[in-house]
Amino acid sequence: MKILITGGAGFIGSNLSKFLLRENHEVIAVDNFSYGSKENIQSLSGLPNYEFRQADIANKWSIKDIKADVIVHLASQKIPRYTNAYRTLEENNMMLKNIVSKCLQDKTKLVFASTSDVYGKNASVPFTEESELVLGSTQVKRWAYAVSKIYSEHFIIANHDEFGLEYSIARFFGAFGPNHNLTWWGGPQSSFITKAIKKEEIEIHGNGLQTRTFTFIEDTVNALSNLILEEKANGEIFNIASRPEDEISIVELAKLIWKLVNGNDDDIKLKFIDYKTFGNYEDVMRRVPNIDKIKAFFNYQPKYDLETGLKKTIEWQRNIIK
Repeated sequence: MKILITGGAGFIGSNLSKFLLRENHEVIAVDNFSYGSKENIQSLSGLPNYEFRQADIANKWSIKDIKADVIVHLASQKIPRYTNAYRTLEENNMMLKNIVSKCLQDKTKLVFASTSDVYGKNASVPFTEESELVLGSTQVKRWAYAVSKIYSEHFIIANHDEFGLEYSIARFFGAFGPNHNLTWWGGPQSSFITKAIKKEEIEIHGNGLQTRTFTFIEDTVNALSNLILEEKANGEIFNIASRPEDEISIVELAKLIWKLVNGNDDDIKLKFIDYKTFGNYEDVMRRVPNIDKIKAFFNYQPKYDLETGLKKTIEWQRNIIK
């Protein structure tokens, strides 16, 4: 198959490209390097089935001439933790409409990267794909990201109903591993690993009791590949996640990472940052997936527990930040 990946130089995009190339598919990756990097795709350059194009898909003409069997739309602005919500809402909407339009014109399947953030403040965990999506006030900008993804899901499904758009939707839970962004954009584990290696103070947003479930990147792309390659994924939404029992609080994650990096957590230094210091912010207290659906459809089983995945990630990150 020929597969176009937006955000192809980013974390998930670069790892997905490697996976698909190993499976003898043709990959065309597009990225504007807002958050991706040339280093992520350096090993892919020159491979016979790989093409990279530096372009911004907010410009609908940037990929007009590319033809593919599937478009995997990963490019996205994320939670506006420190920034204004406008860019998250506007760019995610512009990119989505350009991609949907191209898929309809070319009769191409769309695999869309949504997020576990859509479940929002729903206190009933673990989340199934049918769980209620419960968001906070529109005056709290952190919800702009979830809103943009919920709108995207509705827009995709509406285009399926109205025009026959072929699609699958992935809701990612805390993907991490080699090639993740080394800032907060890459997730708390990314920042924590760097701080632990340098033996610097780790900043915890809020009280650190909020919990997450993290998914090693090899499990993420293995699960995602089913949505790309399997027809029975069409018209379906799937949680892409690790085992629910790997739920961990953010403060315990920081301690675990420090211990894995330094042998113990006796000298760990934590600084708790009040949410008020970066605006009117709300956090999700628990985010736990139910993965029964993707297991039933594709016999998917996560191979990595959190500690094993973190060890591999720490090894990679040590070499990057030296």
